[in-house]
Amino acid sequence: MSTDAVTLWFALLATVAQLAVVAIGVLHLTGRRRVVEELVSPNALGFALAVALVATLGSLYLSEVADFPPCRLCWYQRIAMYPLVPILAIAAWRRDAAVRPYVATLAVLGAAVSTYHVLVERFPSLESGSCDPLNPCSIRWVERFGYLTIPMMALSGFALILVLVLTTPRRSNP
Repeated sequence: MSTDAVTLWFALLATVAQLAVVAIGVLHLTGRRRVVEELVSPNALGFALAVALVATLGSLYLSEVADFPPCRLCWYQRIAMYPLVPILAIAAWRRDAAVRPYVATLAVLGAAVSTYHVLVERFPSLESGSCDPLNPCSIRWVERFGYLTIPMMALSGFALILVLVLTTPRRSNP
């Protein structure tokens, strides 16, 4: 499979993630919380694990197979995403909702870096010299649908993970 086909697939998944975040948000805002509680909440940790795993494998594919070297901001996003896989795997297996604050913290931090990275891509003058001049954070290795770049895909993943983990029941289900 070509890199072009794989990045299209990742872009489609990111779009689905964005739509899911909006749909869950609209359901909450319109008072249809019960729909989320019935359809999403029981498996939210498993869904969040799937998102984190796909994002992790996707980032590894882009750097190791597609040969897109990660910039410094990409590394910070990876630092936030990669630990989510084992944390969410254990939490999903144990049905342990007590993991919420840890996952939410990593997702918020990762989303913040992703947001800044998207801004640096759009406005390269924001790059403050913290990125490598030989591999600047403003390079757009992928751009799909006119706006989906690698950091935007990461932001989509972090946002969905955050929304999913926040829909988990507050108590563990042993």
